[in-house]
Amino acid sequence: MTALLIDADGCPVVDLACRAAKSHGLPVVLICDTAHEINRPDAETIIVSKGADAVDFVLVNRVQKGDIVITQDYGLAAMVLARGAYAIDQNGREYTNDNIDQLLLSRHTAKKIRKAGGRLKGPAKRQEKDNESFILQLNSLLGRAMKK
Repeated sequence: MTALLIDADGCPVVDLACRAAKSHGLPVVLICDTAHEINRPDAETIIVSKGADAVDFVLVNRVQKGDIVITQDYGLAAMVLARGAYAIDQNGREYTNDNIDQLLLSRHTAKKIRKAGGRLKGPAKRQEKDNESFILQLNSLLGRAMKK
């Protein structure tokens, strides 16, 4: 059965995602580290110890083909896609085999700029339209995933 897995550390759409999954009858798994313990009544919560990529490794080892993952992490999204699952970010952008390489390259380039002392503009403040876009795209993805 398809499940919704959420990289819950710093994820601003946990409640929206839980409601959407519930309306589609999907189980939800929240994975977070001890610094971000997040619990919701309609979701299973897995808490891992703090550490670089600790949540990512637990999530990628748990994800099954056809599952849906919410993450902001391009590297995790690439691993999820390789496992035959779907991935979407908190703004509703779906990660696909067509866009993941470019996203990983942009992340690498940004890291090089920062390492050289450069500064990059951070993300804009989250607005209600971001939530609306996310829920629209998530519901579309949930519908597609459940048809398979």
